[in-house]
Amino acid sequence: MSQAARAAEAFQRLHDRSPAGVWSAPGRVNLIGEHTDYNDGFVLPFAIPHRTAVAASPRADDTITVSTLHDRGRAETAAPVRISELAPGSVSGWPAYPSGVAWVLHRQGVSGGADLVIAGDVPAGAGLSSSHSLECATALALLGLAGSRQSTGDIAKWIQQAENDFVGAPTGLLDQTASLSCTESHVLFLDVRSGESEQVPFDASRHGLEVLVIDTRASHSHIGSGYGERRRGCEEAAALLGIPALRDVELDGLDAALATLPERLRPLVRHVVTENDRVLSTVELLRADKYAEIGPLLSASHASLRDDYRVSCDELDVAAEAAEAAGALGARMIGGGFGGSAIALVRSAARAEVEAAVTEAFAKRSFTAPRMFTGVPSAGARQDH
Repeated sequence: MSQAARAAEAFQRLHDRSPAGVWSAPGRVNLIGEHTDYNDGFVLPFAIPHRTAVAASPRADDTITVSTLHDRGRAETAAPVRISELAPGSVSGWPAYPSGVAWVLHRQGVSGGADLVIAGDVPAGAGLSSSHSLECATALALLGLAGSRQSTGDIAKWIQQAENDFVGAPTGLLDQTASLSCTESHVLFLDVRSGESEQVPFDASRHGLEVLVIDTRASHSHIGSGYGERRRGCEEAAALLGIPALRDVELDGLDAALATLPERLRPLVRHVVTENDRVLSTVELLRADKYAEIGPLLSASHASLRDDYRVSCDELDVAAEAAEAAGALGARMIGGGFGGSAIALVRSAARAEVEAAVTEAFAKRSFTAPRMFTGVPSAGARQDH
């Protein structure tokens, strides 16, 4: 049963009526381009088959009710909230995400209460954007109920505002833009500064390859982690360099820029500048149909995130190292870091061997057994019913 069908069925059971509609949005894998989005840089994500669905119906008042399905269909219902009384810090835990979306849409003039029921299979805390898939599906649901048509760019910025100001997570635009805009069989080449994007065909299976997603099950969060510290460091470095964002540092001018900065900021700048270059190089290789050659770029990205940006962890490092030792063409951590998932570009014929090697490496370190699946570029957010 699809997540949309699960949400609709649960809505009928909980509210004794059918929902007015069901909307869903996917999680994402970022092929390359990590921590570049809030530096006005380049990213290259694709949507995954795992989705979050929101079944919704309007209410006559300005109250939001939210229920979410857990394993075996058990529903958890949050305390109802009045949209007009929402404020940053007024809601905590998972209900903060849909509440934050309702709060920011209300400030944009989109009002009206709603009953929401959530079902999803994007692994939480895995760095696969489970929270953003929830926020995107919620935004589409509330906008759909209000009959309000908005641009994808505006919706993405509103979700960022909900994350930053209501939830308290200093995230960028990558995750929600990917969830809203990605298409099947493509990666989304996004220039975050301009908002311009290109759907680049991505069919690894045609080359006998696949992107193996390794959920390390080391949970992460953007709230209270070192994520905000890194972002502030990047903003400080840009200010010291007299530029709007680190995107404006060219690769051939990197050494000169680093020489003017305090030692503590240099690794952050080096990562962002070289990562932007890796995104551009990856896009060129994909356009040239040289899929296998992106492997070393993935590995270089991981080394930069580990050594310069310092957002990796033991589980992510072991996943990448074990995959490469077993024959992966390249591997790297994805997402904000400090836990979550890694990806490995593997030959389909060697996938089982790579999976076994990663599982064995985790067992030797007494880590929780990882979960693995093939990342297949899938459809973005949509109305299902």
